[in-house]
Amino acid sequence: MSTSEIRNVAIIAHVDHGKTTLVDQLLKQSGAFRENQLVAERALDRNDLERERGITILAKCTSVVWQGNRINIVDTPGHADFGGEVERILNMVDGAIVLVDAAEGPLPQTKFVVGKALARGLRPIVVVNKVDRQDARADEVHNEVFDLFAAMGADDDQLDFPMLYASGRQGWADTSMDGPRKDLSALFELILKHVPAPKLDPEAPFAMAATILDYDNFLGRVLTGRLEQGRARVNMPLKVMRPDGTVVETGRLSKLMSFRGLERVPVEEAEAGDIIAIAGLAEATVPDTICAPEQEVPLPATPVDPPTLSMTFRINDGPLAGREGKKVTSRQIRDRLYREAEGNIAIKVKDSEEAEAFEVSGRGELQLGVLIETMRREGFELAIGRPRVILRRDQATGSREEPMEEVLIDVDEAYTGAVVEKMSQRKGELRDMRPSGGGKTRLTFMIPSRGLIGYHGEFLTDTRGTGIMNRLFAGYGPWKGPIEGRRNGTLISNADGEAVHYALFYLQERGTLFVNPGEKVYEGMILGENSRAGDLEVNPIKEKKLTNIRAAGKDDAMLLTPPRRMSLEQAIAYIEDDELVEVTPGAIRLRKRYLDPHVRKKAERRAEDDAA
Repeated sequence: MSTSEIRNVAIIAHVDHGKTTLVDQLLKQSGAFRENQLVAERALDRNDLERERGITILAKCTSVVWQGNRINIVDTPGHADFGGEVERILNMVDGAIVLVDAAEGPLPQTKFVVGKALARGLRPIVVVNKVDRQDARADEVHNEVFDLFAAMGADDDQLDFPMLYASGRQGWADTSMDGPRKDLSALFELILKHVPAPKLDPEAPFAMAATILDYDNFLGRVLTGRLEQGRARVNMPLKVMRPDGTVVETGRLSKLMSFRGLERVPVEEAEAGDIIAIAGLAEATVPDTICAPEQEVPLPATPVDPPTLSMTFRINDGPLAGREGKKVTSRQIRDRLYREAEGNIAIKVKDSEEAEAFEVSGRGELQLGVLIETMRREGFELAIGRPRVILRRDQATGSREEPMEEVLIDVDEAYTGAVVEKMSQRKGELRDMRPSGGGKTRLTFMIPSRGLIGYHGEFLTDTRGTGIMNRLFAGYGPWKGPIEGRRNGTLISNADGEAVHYALFYLQERGTLFVNPGEKVYEGMILGENSRAGDLEVNPIKEKKLTNIRAAGKDDAMLLTPPRRMSLEQAIAYIEDDELVEVTPGAIRLRKRYLDPHVRKKAERRAEDDAA
């Protein structure tokens, strides 16, 4: 297939605007699946975490053939935490489909990726999806998209964007709201007409930039990218260059694959412009250049936005260590983290000054939470410290700067006051406030990233679960001063054993419990939240003293309130600097960093002296 018959296009959308569902329909209608083939819904979300959370975490390629032309489609993550994936993906494509919900309009993550696409000079196609929703407002959304593009610095060609109305679930797209609503042929035709074919030199020496690195059980390390120049052939000699030009590996192209539907299919040859995958290289990684031996200069690599948040990953040194996971040593944890950093360039890993601990930096709580959850499912046991924002110095003035985020909140009018008050306590500045229809208000804040750590659960409580919060990294700004942390102390176990119903019944008067009777507990473990400030050491294994006189039915009246259960992200956001989250395949526990009460008191005194 010649370069003129190839189109490379990325799909850009906010979380939950129907991007992956639309790709499902494109695959079905192009004949990528057999008629009787059983295909999972949201076929591109192959990762268990993606299916559970309903978000795209890893960029993935697929390919459809329409009227003799191959359209390579790249499904990009919609969440700003996975921006490292997005920036590399846009280097592989010549066009973009911007998918926008007909009711919600363009939201922050749309803005994030669209800004990157416009800066690369891509001319987008806008698809207003879910026009069959009762609260759809397609024409208003069209105007909002135009305003967004203009605000992001789009040129005249980019502002003159073609637009389609669609329902990904029903599988149709049309140029007008009263079209036939039959299929997606209007979208296929628009891609062929509007997205340019790759303008690359097929006669130059072979060269491609590695954009995605993943692991396959049968093939090992697989590198995906666009063939930028020349032709790739199986068994041809090649070399791998870092962005600075140093050669790290030489060898032969033993496995060459192209995309056909959802599958990677072995091919003998590929032309410039096609998106291909190469296996069999031991050292090549993102964003290296894989090329013919005669190529002397590496392909340009896109700089990635820096990490804004870091966490300490430690070995689990608690009394229950090694009982639930198979991978518990610092060497195993270290190898896994460095392997992650190799494929995901938005994550940085370095050895910590503490023994058997590692500093892991990323773009946000969600990204690092996904990494921890993935490792947990792989059998790792970890102890995770409180997230910390990464500060920097202003080069001109020397003043301290911290990462800032733009936050867009849709909330019922009744809860607006509570949200504004909480955000201002966390150093948020209200930038805009306007009604968004249906009794809802849209609030826009600028807030330090650290002000949002631990706020999401509180936000859902304050808005009775009806509020929607979207956030976007907005660069660095001046340090905003101290932010008040958690007001309540914790209930800490002073004994090892199993929690007893009798003891927990009397402890629940002291605060909110996190454990059930029968759960294993140990000294220094956090059992619940104290109803007052300050920590309180308690005994959760205290049995009832037996006498030979029993009042009938007295124990039956000892009813326990169900414990508060936290998700991994909630637990990480809840802890303070002197606390850890113990993560194992079987449990998520909260604990004090120092389990021994005497060591803990010494550490507290040291911290007070340092603060003074």
